[in-house]
Amino acid sequence: MNVKNCRKCGKMFNYAFGPIICPDCINSQEEIFQKAKKYVQDNPGCDIQELSENVEVDASQIRQWIREERLQFADDSPIRIACEGCGSMIRSGRYCDACRGNMTSGFNNVLGANKPQQAPIQRKKEADGNKMRFL
Repeated sequence: MNVKNCRKCGKMFNYAFGPIICPDCINSQEEIFQKAKKYVQDNPGCDIQELSENVEVDASQIRQWIREERLQFADDSPIRIACEGCGSMIRSGRYCDACRGNMTSGFNNVLGANKPQQAPIQRKKEADGNKMRFL
């Protein structure tokens, strides 16, 4: 049994996987997220500071939700975060499309996905005389 202390409230709980916070804190965090999501839907032109003040959540937590692609905004929304690769401003996620494409092609090169594929080896069909027969 793996018992840990919650990082938010300090309460002991049985830890299985994921973030090291207790189920009660996870539920309260999910309620706050739902409030933030509703506020964004009702006020599409809000910024991170306004959202933080009205929902009473840290701006860093809002940025984390944006990086996890849990919070999504309209195209005309002023909310943007920096790409972790090049620093350009993006709407959600961790990387911009260009950095994501570069990483994908790099991974494909490492894995050898760009190598020409060889034709499959075809086996000769055995003559009917070589088969096993049952009576």
